[in-house]
Amino acid sequence: MRNARLGVGLFAITLAFVMLGDARPARAASAGEIERAVDNALGLMLNSNPGARSLSERATGVLVFPDIVKAGFLLGAQYGEGALRQRGKTTGYYNSLAASYGLQAGVQVFGYALFFMSPSALRYLDSSGGFELGTGPSIVVLDAGTARAFTSSTIQHDIYAVFFDQKGLMAGLGLQGSKITRIDK
Repeated sequence: MRNARLGVGLFAITLAFVMLGDARPARAASAGEIERAVDNALGLMLNSNPGARSLSERATGVLVFPDIVKAGFLLGAQYGEGALRQRGKTTGYYNSLAASYGLQAGVQVFGYALFFMSPSALRYLDSSGGFELGTGPSIVVLDAGTARAFTSSTIQHDIYAVFFDQKGLMAGLGLQGSKITRIDK
C-alpha cells in the first residue's frame, strides 16, 4: 500500500511539472534571463509591498527568486533560480531546491525574496556550502498581511522572507527542507 501511494505521488509530481512546462524553461536560465526576471520581480514586489520596500532600504543584500515552481501530491518538490543583489548590483546567482512530504496536493508558481539584514547573515549564505532554510541565522517569514504592516522600526532579525506573485493552487500541510546553492552563470 505504501509503495502504491509513493508511486501515485511521484506520478503526480511528474505530471505537474510536465503541465507547468511553460512556467519554467526545461533548461537552466541564462544570467541575462535571470537578471530580467529579478528586475521585474523586484519592481512588482517593492511597488505592491511597503514592508518589502522598507526591508530593501536597510538590507545588506536581497536574494530574489522570481519563479519558484512547486508541485506535489503527498510528496512535493520545488525549484527556481535567482540572483543576489547588493546595493543594486548582482553579486551571484543561486538556485532554490526543496522537497516536502505531508498532506499536500496541487501546483503553484510563486516568487520569494530573502532580505539579509546583517553582513554575518549574508556571509553565512556562501560560507555554509548550501544555505539550508531553518538552520543558521534566524529567518522570519512575512506573510502578505504582516509584510504590509511592517515598518523599519520593527526590523530585529537576521533574515526576512517575503513571498509574492503566487499563481496556482497548493493546499495542505507538510514538512519541508529547502536548500539554496550558489550556481555559476
